[in-house]
Amino acid sequence: MIERSRFSNFLLAPKRASILWALCVICLFCLSSVPTAQARETVDILIKGGLFVEGGQEKAALLQVAIKDGRIHAVGPHLDETLQADKVIDATGMVVAPGFIDPHTHAGAELSSPERKANLNYLTQGVTTVFIGNDGGGAVDVGEKLGRFESDGIGTNVATYVGHGAVRAAVMGRADRAPTSEELAQMKSYVARAMQDGALGLSTGLYYVPGSYAATDEVVALAQVAADHGGVYDSHIRDESSYSIGLKAAVSEVIDIARQTGIAVHVAHIKALGVDVWGQSRDIVQLVERAQAEGLKVTADQYPWRASGTSVAGALMPRWVMAGSKDAYQARLQDPSLSKRIREEMTENLRRRGGAEAVLITDKEKPDLVNRTLAEIARTREESAIDTALWIIQEGNARVASFNMAPEDIRRFMTRPWVMTSSDGSTGHPRKFASYPKKYVDYVVGEKLLTLSEFVYHSAGQVADVFGLKGRGYLRPGYVADVIILDPEKYRPKADFAHPEQLTEGMEWVLLGGKVVIEEGRFTGDLAGKALRKNH
Repeated sequence: MIERSRFSNFLLAPKRASILWALCVICLFCLSSVPTAQARETVDILIKGGLFVEGGQEKAALLQVAIKDGRIHAVGPHLDETLQADKVIDATGMVVAPGFIDPHTHAGAELSSPERKANLNYLTQGVTTVFIGNDGGGAVDVGEKLGRFESDGIGTNVATYVGHGAVRAAVMGRADRAPTSEELAQMKSYVARAMQDGALGLSTGLYYVPGSYAATDEVVALAQVAADHGGVYDSHIRDESSYSIGLKAAVSEVIDIARQTGIAVHVAHIKALGVDVWGQSRDIVQLVERAQAEGLKVTADQYPWRASGTSVAGALMPRWVMAGSKDAYQARLQDPSLSKRIREEMTENLRRRGGAEAVLITDKEKPDLVNRTLAEIARTREESAIDTALWIIQEGNARVASFNMAPEDIRRFMTRPWVMTSSDGSTGHPRKFASYPKKYVDYVVGEKLLTLSEFVYHSAGQVADVFGLKGRGYLRPGYVADVIILDPEKYRPKADFAHPEQLTEGMEWVLLGGKVVIEEGRFTGDLAGKALRKNH
């Protein structure tokens, strides 16, 4: 009783009571600050069990990926022990990689179409970002085009060039001449405006009309504008074969533009097209790597097919015939005094491409011709291949696949460290639906020409690095969560030349900015694509 009384008195003493209560409050605060074993950070998505490919050239590894607020939050071996997720994706037996970035597509029409803007032919390949405005084409008003994509909704991310051919046509039509000083100034202003609105740089199609009418100094002047705004120069070179200046001279022209302007240059869909230049890949590799040793920035992209894609007129018609208006073009075709010259030049162009047996009509709008070679059609019509080609052109032209590349040239370019993957997707050619799985199946799984990590790097991280897409192309903390999960046993090209519009299978999951757009192989309907603007 005495001891309890003394203890009670101690507690009841006013000063001592205040001190004691203060100590209790401090202890309670400290205890509440100690994390319990159950308190774990929450993320939006956790991907586990898959073979992780970061996007660079590191070896694949079994790692987990956490995604939060549209970005890669963490990468590690045991994230599920420290994180909890609103959604867990089991990727066991599958490959987890950054979404592919295709630097050369013609997907602008699809993205502008209410029916096709989901861009499923690219999403199912694992492509989450496409570049448009290639080959000198596309919109002159880049800002308006990108803004429309954003307001309408699109299924993949998109970035665009400003096309030299589009700019030239807007200022001087299809005129086969040099621009006046006033016209050149107007073209430069168009390029400058496009760069300010977020264009990647300047693209040219110097093989095509009207780009083929431009001398190098005109291109240099416009490339300099793009360079001044931090852009790049991308070119369908003047000649991939022996049509005009020849393959080696055309690549040298691109390098000269880099040398004169300091701009980073890029050779679109690099190839040695036609029998006259087969084997010249050795010379082109030497040209490019000597330029790189000078300090010039030179890269290229490539699609993994032996056949290029164009039209009958694009493959065979001399460019001087196509100058000016459509009426002028048709008038030349009907002029008896020009007939002999046109036929002779078309005959030579057909020879370059390997003959009429190497030209396959792929145009689904021509049901009587599709999946038949020019030679087959000519035999049916009992006339020469050139007469048949002229008839097809007069009837509205037709898309073709032209089998004009040698396998050894394809392999030599593919293994250079400065060559990345692309599709150059065009109507009627399976490359639009199946370029990435074809490269994977033929050259990673089949020939083992590339490792899995190299394939992913040349399809994602390298593209982001070369074209300045910051925070993309890799699965690294802080990077945008464009993620693909593919089944390595099922990821195969379904499209071929007989059926060029078959969607790829085996792409099980695709995330775009952290949003699931393909789930267990099925499109969710979510249009999560963004318009990407360089330097914005």
